[in-house]
Amino acid sequence: MTTGRPPFAAVDLGAESGRVVLGRVERGRVALEEAHRFANQPVRVLSTLHWDALRLLHEVKLGLGEAGRRAGGSLAGVGVDAWGVDFGLLDRAGVLIGNPFHYRDPRTEGMIDRALERVPEEELYATTGIQAMPLNTLYQLLASEGSPALASADTLLSIADLMTYWLTGERRAEQTIASTTQLYDPRARGWASELIERLGIPTRIFPELVRAGTWLGPLTAAVAEEVGLGGEVGVTAVAEHDTASAVVAVPAESERFAYISSGTWSLVGVELDRPAITDEGRRANLANEVGFGDTFRLLKNVMGLWLLQECRRAWARAGHDRSYAELVELAARAPRGGALVDPDHPDLLAPGDMPRRIRGLCERTGQDPPEEAGPIVRCVLESLACKYRVVLESAERVSGRHTDIVHVVGGGSRNELLCQLTAETAARPVLAGPAEATALGNVMVQAHAAGLVGSPAEIRRMVRDSFVVRRYEPKGGDAGPKMLERFLAITA
Repeated sequence: MTTGRPPFAAVDLGAESGRVVLGRVERGRVALEEAHRFANQPVRVLSTLHWDALRLLHEVKLGLGEAGRRAGGSLAGVGVDAWGVDFGLLDRAGVLIGNPFHYRDPRTEGMIDRALERVPEEELYATTGIQAMPLNTLYQLLASEGSPALASADTLLSIADLMTYWLTGERRAEQTIASTTQLYDPRARGWASELIERLGIPTRIFPELVRAGTWLGPLTAAVAEEVGLGGEVGVTAVAEHDTASAVVAVPAESERFAYISSGTWSLVGVELDRPAITDEGRRANLANEVGFGDTFRLLKNVMGLWLLQECRRAWARAGHDRSYAELVELAARAPRGGALVDPDHPDLLAPGDMPRRIRGLCERTGQDPPEEAGPIVRCVLESLACKYRVVLESAERVSGRHTDIVHVVGGGSRNELLCQLTAETAARPVLAGPAEATALGNVMVQAHAAGLVGSPAEIRRMVRDSFVVRRYEPKGGDAGPKMLERFLAITA
C-alpha cells in the first residue's frame, strides 16, 4: 500500500522478542511492515533474573532508525506496548535504579501470604479486581520491601512507560498497563492509594495516569538526532499493555465474542463496558483490566505457549533444535488421548527443563508420561485448549454474557493444531488472526488519536477489511468432550 501520509511506528515488546512495525492507514485499510525484530532474553545474575532494559532501548532506537529510513525520514508518530506487571524504578534525577526484575524471578515466593496479612483477600479483590498471581507488581514490590532500591525510588514505570520516558522525557503511567499491577482501582480509574498505603508500599512512586490515546510529547531532540528522524515526531500513549492493544485489533462483528490473545501467555476473556468484580470472579481468579475506549477486559492469564517455548529451548540445548512448525507437525502426528497437565501448575512457571517437569506432573497424576517431542507438544496443546474452555466458561458465568465465537489473535493464531483443538473443546467456531494484532492495535490507537479512524467498531471494521482470518469449526464426534472430561478429572 502506498500513501503520501507518513506511517506510524509501533514498538511492540514481548517476553520472547520485540519488534518495530510500520503501520500505514489509508482509504479504510491498514497495512503493516516489520522494520526491525530482536530477541528479548532475560539475564540471570547470580540467583536473580532481570530484563536487560538498556539493551531493549538500544534495539528500540535501532528499530526507529530503520523505520524512519523505510518511511523516507519521517514518521506520523510512535507508540510503545509491552507485557505487564514488570517495572523500573527511577531516582529523583530520573536515573534507572538497577535493571528491572523478571516476573519469573523467584523472590516473590510467599509474597501473596504477606499481602493477605495486611489486606484480606476479599477486600484486595474488591478494590482491584485482579487475578492473584505471584508475578504481579504488588508482590514484586513487597519482595523489595526494605531494599535500598525501593527506599531511594521516586517513580515506578512499567516497561512500556519506561521506554516512552526514555524517548520523550515524560514520566507518565498509561491506564491499561497500570491496571495489571493489582494496585489500581478500575472503578475509580486511578491508583488504589489507600490500599497501597495499607500494604506498606510508598505511594510517592506512582506517577500521573493517562488514558490510552493521550499524546505524551515529541521524541527528545537527542533521540530524534540519534535515529535520524527529521521534524517533530510525537509519541502517543497507546493501549500500552500488549493484550489491551491486541484486543483493540480483534476483528469482531458483535459483542458476543470471546478472545484469546495467544503468545508466551494466553489471555482468555471477554470485553465489557464495566468491571465485573464479584465474589464468583474472585473465586475463579479472573482479572478486570482496563481496555481501550472505556472498555474492560474480564480475563484470565493462562501459561500459554511459554510451555512450548521452554520445551524447544530444552531440546535445543540437548542438540535437537527444531522450529515451532516442525514441533507442531510432530504433535499433529502423535496419537490423541495422551497425558494432560494443568498449564498453570506452579511447577511450570520458572525457566528450566520443561519436558522433564511435564513428565513429572503426568506421573504424579497417574498418567503415562510422554517421552518423545511429538507427544509432549501434543500434551501441551491439548492441555491449553482444555484450559481455554474452563476459563471461557468462568468468564461467561461472571459476566453474564454468552459468546458465540472465539477470536484467537497473536502469534498463536498461526498454530493450526491449537486453533482446531480450541474449536473442539470450546464447542464453537474459532476465527484465527490477525497474528500481528498487538502491533496492529498499537497503530490503530495512534491513528485514532490522529483523527484518522473513529470508534472501536470502526477500527475493527478496518481490521476485517485489511486482514484475512481463518475459520475453524468444531468437528463432530466426542473427541473434544472426552478430552475435556479427562482434563477436568486430572485437574480437579
